[in-house]
Amino acid sequence: MLKSTIDKATGFEKRFENIGTIVYEDSTSASKSIAQEIAKLINVKQSQRQPCILGLATGSSPKGLYAELVRLHKEEGLSFKNVVSFNLDEYYPMEPDSINSYVRFMQEQLFNHIDILPENCHVPDGTLSKKEIRDYCDQYEAKIEALGGIDLQILGIGGNGHIGFNESGSLQNSKTRLVALDHITRVAASGDFSGLENTPRTAITLGVKKIMEAKRVILMAWGESKSDIIKASVEASVTNAVPASYLQEHRNATFILDQAAASKLTRINTPWLVENITWTDQLIRKAVLSLALYLKKPILMLTDADYIENGMSDLLADSGPAYDINIKIFNKLQNTITGWPGGKPNSDDSKRPERAEPAKKRVLIFSPHPDDDVISMGGTFKRLQEQGHEVHIGYQTSGNIAVVDEEALRFARFVCDYNDKFGMDNSDANAIYKKAVDFLKNKKSSEIDIPEVRYIKGLIRKGEARAASHYIGLPDTHIHFMELPFYETGAIKKNPIGVGDVQITADLIEKVKPHQIFAAGDLADPHGTHKVCLDAIFSAVKELKPKKFMKDCWVWLYRGAWQEWGIDEIEMAVPMGPDQVLEKRKAIFKHQSQKDGVVFLGADSREFWQRAEDRNSETAELYNQLGLSHYAAMEAFVRWHF
Repeated sequence: MLKSTIDKATGFEKRFENIGTIVYEDSTSASKSIAQEIAKLINVKQSQRQPCILGLATGSSPKGLYAELVRLHKEEGLSFKNVVSFNLDEYYPMEPDSINSYVRFMQEQLFNHIDILPENCHVPDGTLSKKEIRDYCDQYEAKIEALGGIDLQILGIGGNGHIGFNESGSLQNSKTRLVALDHITRVAASGDFSGLENTPRTAITLGVKKIMEAKRVILMAWGESKSDIIKASVEASVTNAVPASYLQEHRNATFILDQAAASKLTRINTPWLVENITWTDQLIRKAVLSLALYLKKPILMLTDADYIENGMSDLLADSGPAYDINIKIFNKLQNTITGWPGGKPNSDDSKRPERAEPAKKRVLIFSPHPDDDVISMGGTFKRLQEQGHEVHIGYQTSGNIAVVDEEALRFARFVCDYNDKFGMDNSDANAIYKKAVDFLKNKKSSEIDIPEVRYIKGLIRKGEARAASHYIGLPDTHIHFMELPFYETGAIKKNPIGVGDVQITADLIEKVKPHQIFAAGDLADPHGTHKVCLDAIFSAVKELKPKKFMKDCWVWLYRGAWQEWGIDEIEMAVPMGPDQVLEKRKAIFKHQSQKDGVVFLGADSREFWQRAEDRNSETAELYNQLGLSHYAAMEAFVRWHF
């Protein structure tokens, strides 16, 4: 039976949801709320002189939660001396000091910064022999049972709905055990292990049964990349294909989400199906386009009956008939299409996405990694250059962690062989190579690259980015390597945005004085670099807002290899013909280190150029389905109003 409750955070009725869900504006506020619940539980248990048994998760989702718990300990005196923790899982085999071990993750994120007793911290042992694992897992569960069970279990969720490492197919009564990891899970984790071939195939995980026995369960999910699986887990039937759906049958479980992760829930994605709403222009556009795509009809073919039969009769009553609404939405969508992303000179720009004047604009494209520019907006990039605008590119990070060790060795060997062949005295280069090769030959999984290796890898990415920009037509004076400090940790985990990152960004903006800024609004990047880079841009733009040149500056957001704007969100769509698609592909191919086994593919096994072409062609096909012109491909943008 569908539950009908009201979400206090949003005020929306939750008729379509089979489990309690709370939606917060962002992951920061959500994490603070969860931390407060944990702190309250710890304090209650302390007052009762009882241990507090916490089930803990790893991955990116709980990082904000652990940071807030550390803050509560250091600034508000929250003690963890009565806390006993049991982690959900660990890769197998895995040494505890490995850079990818969950033992190390928990120490770095939480345990080393609070007063929890070391003997009270339990993480599955990834060093056991296989014949020891079954007894060990039984003992792990026995320890939990001896303490009266888990008081509060924290969970994340995998892209296939796994909780812990209970993959699709796991049964509700499954016990703690050694499991084989799903290919999707391994691909998603492969960036942390420098490639799929290095990613563990097995892991030890707490069973679904013990999770379901926890007195309280909180599942956290952040970002658009989790939105589809959240909808399946919350609104669809309980199934072992989506283990997180089992939580629908838990007596005290809650999904805590940010807006992006909740974006596909019915009450948020299509609120007109849940309650009476105020029809804004944006909601009308979203509803009509969704209806047309659902019915597989062009916009102008929608009828009054289509509106009435699909929960939109109140819109028809307010703004109908359907013919008038259809014309309005069709024209708005048509006006997003332009072959002049910098504005068309000497033309009426009242219905165009960009201004006609000035005819020649200064354009600054920010690229978080050295290839995001051509992957995400290579066609638009080339068109802006060809149409005579002064285009600059700012590569925000070195991207060095995305280069495999073999590439670094090959590059360094080339330099040294060249020096030896021609008798060139370049002892510094040879010293860099020797130190790098000695390190890489003996590199352990627990080690991050030394500065010499990172420098070589950065040079590879820099050379590829320069080659792609030259192919587009940019001179060297318009290519800017920013090397933002937050990125240069040598590890997957980056530092938070700092004053230096914002200042470097602001300095480049002030130097170029752009009429247009293009920035990556793709927040599904699994390691968060795009988000930090975007935050740096937003902070810099807000600081510079009082400057006179900023009054003529528009900011356009593109999306990268991970996702695309919804058809109802797009404000500028730049079409490409077949030849332009091939030109974009050639620009992407300049990034040779990112082809054929790239490190950070995420859960999608296609290479980035394939994703880009598929995404661009899918956007064009949506316009075609809706009854507009049919192009080979389209790049999409949304304007940010600062």
